Amino acid sequence: MFVPESKPLPVELPGAPEGAEWAKPHQFIDRSIYRANGMGYLKQGHTQVFVTPREGGTPRQLTNGEFDHDSSLAWSKNNDAIYFSANRHPDHEIELMNSEIYRVNLKDGDIEQITERFGPDHHPQISPDGKKLAYLGFEDQRLGYQQHSLRIIDLDSGESRKVQTAKDRSISSFNWLGDSKRIAYSYDDQGSTKIAIKKIGGSDTLVARDAGGLSLGRPYSGTHFATSKRGAIAYTQTNPQHPAELALAQNGKVKALTSLNNDVMPLRNMAHVEEIHYKSSFDGRDIQGWVAYPPNFDPKKKYPLLLEIHGGPFSNYGPRFAAEVQLFAAAGYVVLYTNPRGSTSYGHEFANLIHHNYPSQDYDDLMAGVDAVIDQGYIDEKQLFVTGGSGGGTLTAWIIGKTDRFRAAVVAKPVINWESFVLTADYSRFFTKYWFSGMPWEKPEEYRRRSPLTYVGNVTTPTMLLTGEEDYRTPMSETEQFYQALKLNDVEAAMVRIPGASHSIAARPSQMIAKVASILYWFDQHKPERESQDLAIN
Repeated sequence: MFVPESKPLPVELPGAPEGAEWAKPHQFIDRSIYRANGMGYLKQGHTQVFVTPREGGTPRQLTNGEFDHDSSLAWSKNNDAIYFSANRHPDHEIELMNSEIYRVNLKDGDIEQITERFGPDHHPQISPDGKKLAYLGFEDQRLGYQQHSLRIIDLDSGESRKVQTAKDRSISSFNWLGDSKRIAYSYDDQGSTKIAIKKIGGSDTLVARDAGGLSLGRPYSGTHFATSKRGAIAYTQTNPQHPAELALAQNGKVKALTSLNNDVMPLRNMAHVEEIHYKSSFDGRDIQGWVAYPPNFDPKKKYPLLLEIHGGPFSNYGPRFAAEVQLFAAAGYVVLYTNPRGSTSYGHEFANLIHHNYPSQDYDDLMAGVDAVIDQGYIDEKQLFVTGGSGGGTLTAWIIGKTDRFRAAVVAKPVINWESFVLTADYSRFFTKYWFSGMPWEKPEEYRRRSPLTYVGNVTTPTMLLTGEEDYRTPMSETEQFYQALKLNDVEAAMVRIPGASHSIAARPSQMIAKVASILYWFDQHKPERESQDLAIN
């Protein structure tokens, strides 16, 4: 729970004269992280661990200090202590990632540090027999992408060991099974989210390969799952044509548990989605992607192509339901979404091809995907459109600075100028340390080389920008810079500002509708037939 702290202003102000109406008192900020996306300007205080009787009563605070404690907590076997994750190091504001697992005694509040390595250790779970502690984390190498592995500590001996899970894949979440000898875990592989059961010291058994559905708008990864004592797993299951439902994986079989959307889905003509593979034009690497076809698709006809680019950039798209993709396809667009270099679920090396090198050859991967779909023969090459959000918005802005092949672009919540971004984003210390080789005043050429703003003079593509007004991850100032630069160059441009929205601009249904409607409006305005109509009117 958050515990506020009251710090008086360091300066004394005179009292208001009688009858005067003073302005609100000014704020004095001296913390490195003073605002956060989705939270706004942070109040003074920290999150602490509490315990309360289950029958009710006053919460008792167990931790103190100017540290934030993670909300993932685990009880000891005898319920006499709680395990938690926190960064309680003196330099916690400088080394943001260096968290440890701790144990706090309920009786006297004594705190014992359990792990000790440079890097994040988090999500502790005690085995049902109370003898082992499992957790996630990695040895921090200052890379843009680092894989989370599963480790187990024997609480009697203190011996720690890494558990061998899916090879070269990052573990997203895990749960102990009732026998304390097996652990179920989820991970992304080749654009799909999978769940496996690991026998400690033994083999893995894959139990689900279609987990997901936590992101309604776009086909991102992510799943929730729960385990029974005997090994049954309930999880969120999805596919490109259907939002997530609950399913049960047990004894090698998967059974649907819910059908929450069956009153709607049969009444909708959904886009068919196919997986594609093609070679990057840069180095011949295999790139995976998906194509969503408009309902009643006819391969003998010609269709406009919409390239939709994922954010992150360290994340992945996959064969999952995505309302935005379905809406674009329903509007008559063939939608291409891919996992260019830098995407997760293909291993450590593939993701870190963009380490200190983003944007870069991911551009070539994306353009090769467009060419691969065009080669199928059903795309009107005069009707190519591109959009993306966050990292995808950055790549969209980068693309239109490199080519004029797209008729229109929608750049959503982008980074435009890396120098200004790292000085205004909520986690500046992270971005400067992990995404660049130095500070902007030390390596200005690196920041400028990778900034879409550097190439704005090449842009001729009509461009709409779309960002939440309370976005502190890619602040509105990034959008405004690009918009002004386009206007100064007499490039057709528009800016959509979404009130009350943070970086998750489509978090609410009404905001998702506004986002999709704005994108479709902009693209429809720049179709060849629209230009022909305008010429005829003139």
